[in-house]
Amino acid sequence: MSAWSLAFVPTLVRRERASVAAALCAPVIALGGAIALNLGLYVLMGRDPVAVVYAMLFEPFLSWASFSEVLLKAGPLLLIAQGLAIGFRAKVFNIGAEGQFILGAIFASAIPVWFPQATGQWIWPAMLLLGAIGGALWASLTAFWRVRLNANEILVSLMLSLVAAQLLNYLLLGPWKDPNGFNFPQSVMFQYDAMVPTLIAGTRVNVSFLITLALSVAAWVFMQRSFIGYKLQVGGLAPRAAGYAGFREGWAIWLSLLIGGFAAGLAGAAEVAGPLGQLQRSVASGYGYAAIIVAYLGGLHPIGIVISALVMAVIYIGGDNAMVSANLPIAAVRVFQGSLLLAYLIAVAFVRYRLEWRRAAHRSPS
Repeated sequence: MSAWSLAFVPTLVRRERASVAAALCAPVIALGGAIALNLGLYVLMGRDPVAVVYAMLFEPFLSWASFSEVLLKAGPLLLIAQGLAIGFRAKVFNIGAEGQFILGAIFASAIPVWFPQATGQWIWPAMLLLGAIGGALWASLTAFWRVRLNANEILVSLMLSLVAAQLLNYLLLGPWKDPNGFNFPQSVMFQYDAMVPTLIAGTRVNVSFLITLALSVAAWVFMQRSFIGYKLQVGGLAPRAAGYAGFREGWAIWLSLLIGGFAAGLAGAAEVAGPLGQLQRSVASGYGYAAIIVAYLGGLHPIGIVISALVMAVIYIGGDNAMVSANLPIAAVRVFQGSLLLAYLIAVAFVRYRLEWRRAAHRSPS
């Protein structure tokens, strides 16, 4: 025997129209939620939460030297995130920006490694261009597998990042290893003309930051004012309507991945030609993965991404400060980044949906 009873179950119902104000508040609410969650974790870890928050969120702004490092970190995050966001809005999920970043660094390093005696102001622009091409070529592998063989671009791009890391290890432990580098896995130091000129005297911020800002403006124009950007967005929002209008899916996949790879490769080139000054293992520092958080935290909008890149850069620099002054482990900094993305996704879900309690018939044994 069984009996039927009525029960109320929570159900997410899509809103007819999402509130613009709620969408703008979602990143702020997500940041506040992530801070509150991590404060609880710091207490459980036996750390002083006030000291951690002060070191992580306030110290980066207390001196020009610290804030210049924030700008330095924000550059690659902003550049990669702008490229990824174009693909994400077209529903092409490039998760392999880290590998494309590494290939960009490798391609750019080829010039000073093969021609260490070369001079001239053409070297660093050529390195940036070659790095961008390298990132785009690496992304083209994912595009080929996705379009020709219908392979999932998330898995392919992610696995190619692992291949790129091993290629970097091979070069630094083999043919590109500095013979005078005391057996460290690194290339030779680059000559002066292979370094991107400094933008702000007394800091490590270089001209690539201006290039990043210019490309951010270009991303806004491309997505908001160009017909090609419009086609990409329509393909992501309504693929059937896009197909009916003659917009080809394969074309959108190729373009989205090549743009993302170009941006990531350019960021990798700027890293080795800027603060590093040589090709090192540490070039694979997770920028490509963190940029995914930056892109979504900025609402996949070019202006929002600028703000979220600065926030993520503050967390990076502040996390380094907290590791020193508050004895915070590096894993805690990464947990903060991950929880920030999770909080944002939850906030966005309630922007697009509302929670309703609906009656549902429930069968229970008797």
